Amino acid sequence: MRFFKGFLLALLTTFFCIYLSLFCDSSHKKAIGFVKSKIQFFSNSETQFAVNPIPGSKGSNLLQESQVLYESGRYLEAVEFLKTAILDFKANNHQLNQAIALSNLSLGYQQLGQWQQATEAITQSIQLLQTLENSSSSREIAQVFAQAMEVRGKLELARGQIETALQTWQEAAKIYQQLDDTSALIKNRINQAQAMQALGNYLQARNTLNSVQEVLRKQANSSLKARGLTSLGNVLQSLGYLKYSQKILEESLLVAREVYDINAQSNALLSLGNTSRAQRYTELSLGNSKNAEVYAQRAIKFYQQATQIASTTPTTSIISLQAQLNQLRLLVEQNQLSIAKALLPQIQSQINYLPASRTTVNMRINFAESLSKMVEYDIPRENVARMLAQAVEMANKLQDQRSESYALGTMGELYEQTGQLSDAKNVTQHALRKAESINAQDITYQWHWQLGRILQKQSDIPAATVAYNQAYNALKSLRNDLVAVNPDVQFSFRESVEPVYRQYVDLLLKSTDNTDNLVQAREVIESLQLAELNNFFRSPCVQPKVGVDELVEKQKSTAVIYPIILDDRLEVITSFPGQDKIYRHTTKVSKDVLDNTVEQLQKDLPIASREPDVKQYSQQLYDWLIKPIESDLTNKNIKSLVFVLDGSLRNIPMAILYDKQQQKYLIEKYAIALTPGLQLVDPKPLGNVALKALVAGIEGEQVIEGKSFSSLPNVGKELRQVQAGLKKSEQLLNQEFTKKSLQNKIQSNPFSVVHLATHGQFSSDPEQTYISVWKDLLKVKELDTLLRVRVQNRPETIELLVLSACKTATGDKRAALGLAGVAVQGGARSTIATLWTVDDESTSNFMGELYRQLNAGVTKAAALQKAQLAILAQEHRPYFWAPYILVGNWL
Repeated sequence: MRFFKGFLLALLTTFFCIYLSLFCDSSHKKAIGFVKSKIQFFSNSETQFAVNPIPGSKGSNLLQESQVLYESGRYLEAVEFLKTAILDFKANNHQLNQAIALSNLSLGYQQLGQWQQATEAITQSIQLLQTLENSSSSREIAQVFAQAMEVRGKLELARGQIETALQTWQEAAKIYQQLDDTSALIKNRINQAQAMQALGNYLQARNTLNSVQEVLRKQANSSLKARGLTSLGNVLQSLGYLKYSQKILEESLLVAREVYDINAQSNALLSLGNTSRAQRYTELSLGNSKNAEVYAQRAIKFYQQATQIASTTPTTSIISLQAQLNQLRLLVEQNQLSIAKALLPQIQSQINYLPASRTTVNMRINFAESLSKMVEYDIPRENVARMLAQAVEMANKLQDQRSESYALGTMGELYEQTGQLSDAKNVTQHALRKAESINAQDITYQWHWQLGRILQKQSDIPAATVAYNQAYNALKSLRNDLVAVNPDVQFSFRESVEPVYRQYVDLLLKSTDNTDNLVQAREVIESLQLAELNNFFRSPCVQPKVGVDELVEKQKSTAVIYPIILDDRLEVITSFPGQDKIYRHTTKVSKDVLDNTVEQLQKDLPIASREPDVKQYSQQLYDWLIKPIESDLTNKNIKSLVFVLDGSLRNIPMAILYDKQQQKYLIEKYAIALTPGLQLVDPKPLGNVALKALVAGIEGEQVIEGKSFSSLPNVGKELRQVQAGLKKSEQLLNQEFTKKSLQNKIQSNPFSVVHLATHGQFSSDPEQTYISVWKDLLKVKELDTLLRVRVQNRPETIELLVLSACKTATGDKRAALGLAGVAVQGGARSTIATLWTVDDESTSNFMGELYRQLNAGVTKAAALQKAQLAILAQEHRPYFWAPYILVGNWL
């Protein structure tokens, strides 16, 4: 499955899929079409036709024929037709049509991965249009110029120049506004919204999409409106707004039914199936298997309806096939192979009669991927190999090197699965050469990864290590594009990206135990942490700030611990200041055993009466993580531990680890902090700065968006305790604590501390990561936007963000990603938060002691430690003192 999803990644690195009404998760997403001078609102084809074509004109005819070729995926032939058309327009001095053909030519080159030629073509088009504008302005020239700017924006996006692409689209928008071209402006705004999201401007992106929705809703029901809503729904799905996407797509379906548009109906149903399938992935990641099953059945129902409706007319038969392929993929994922098998004859009969095109190649790859998962259910491997061989042959004839690379790479994977390692190696190398020839890093990393696996199975460890290193470097170079441009990657990250990092680390640590390998393994894990956060936000907004070695060297009494969870063992890399600064120890405990131990501890911690069980599990974790380096920590006079945690370990506080021999928790021996990546921290001490705090909270119970929040009667006392420890503070309590009031306060005052005593939740789903305010939820992306504006308006940094009544989402094994996301995007140097809610007098006492210690001038980690020890001295049960963790700057 990872290769097919990777295929989407490859295609979508070239363009945003904003004009689509045909979305197929496991097959080719129809490309941006050519741009037409008279725009067909949200149509699948966006090619420009000739302006005022002369009957029988060679250039006009070639331009129209090239459009047909482009739409059928025959890009090389389309390019050749366009070249001839350009020569004809030039010879007959048809400059406007020449500019249109050049814009279309750029799109053709983009599809072929020929970036330099694409750049030259669109540059010539715009220069020609600028000359025409200077000599005589007209509505037609202005419209074609704006559409050429759209093409340039797509090219800039494909090259990773997201901010430049946004600026280009904004220039095009000004022209559309002058022309009062509503349909073009809507498409342009969808482009802009996706670029804003990619740049981390979440609120601005959402507001832009909301404005698009309002414009569409005001229009009378028509086929154009239905297609526009479907396109908007697809964009929302790609950005992760799944409930919003579902709502818009349902509206699109109602409009399409009212106007009896079969094409629009089938497209809306196909997109609804895809959104439901995306919701299934989200529920699975949250540990909600029952909800996941509901969404799976809903997706299958939508796919079946799309198939039924689309099969009634020849023009929509391709949608029918896409829906069947998606349904087959989903059934295979659910292991419903007997039902899946019943679909095979229908798909086979249709796919055999498709004309040669990139779409056909991709559908064959998709079908082969599903078939390969069914070989144990009477599906001969020869059938899979034959389907892939036909895809390779077809792509070769089309001279479509991207598609050919994917078909070859998928064939290499099939050989790998069957143990034909020599053939697998040869075919994968062939696929790699094809990808490298068009500089497609998004494909290249996958084939390097696959080659590394094959070489490792052949026991060629040095060569395998080189291949993995090349895959890793390719991923690093894609850091901006991988998440920002590809809307599918958030659902495939754990299958198609994360394993590259983990398998590379595994290989490094199995090789010679030298310092270079340990340093490289540490760097790879740091990069994985950044990649996970970027994937969480669906934006390349998390970037490294400092070098790891430089940072560790500065902190003389601090050790940094990297636990790395591998399938068969736990590796722990520890960085110390000084010459002998990096160590590694290995514990033979499997991932399943470790995860089960952590999961049980996580369940017991929020229950005050389960202290004996907590000690049992936390002692085991201490023995695995800390005991092997106890003597090193003592000998080097280490006072503080900074953990860069991995996997399930992020869901529990390290303070709880229990040393049975000394009968002490880890917090009794060391000050402790966490960071999602040491490169993300630029630690600076508070210094002798008088702390000024904004404190806010909600005492009463609330019901918001169907979620019930219990009362927190101790909030008032907690806020008074905080304020008593500070010389300056301002308060927002209950109905005063709204999004708007919080924003106004933060933007207008230089607060060094923001303390929020209110319910909140951390989740691996950013839409389920929030803080409750008065009758509303403040989502993590909104928090980022709020603090981002504050940083722009006031240079002072928020030193500490405190969230005192939060918890991790139940059943979500990766919930701590939400906490890391809040810590990184919240704009504060440090974040103190709770992993479970403790509404008790002890919370008020803890917070009072925390601020007394901060005012006394100790580090944040030491202040947290002393506050926890103060509670521990009165109440030994971990439920009361252990939920607090410090993320970020520990000084």
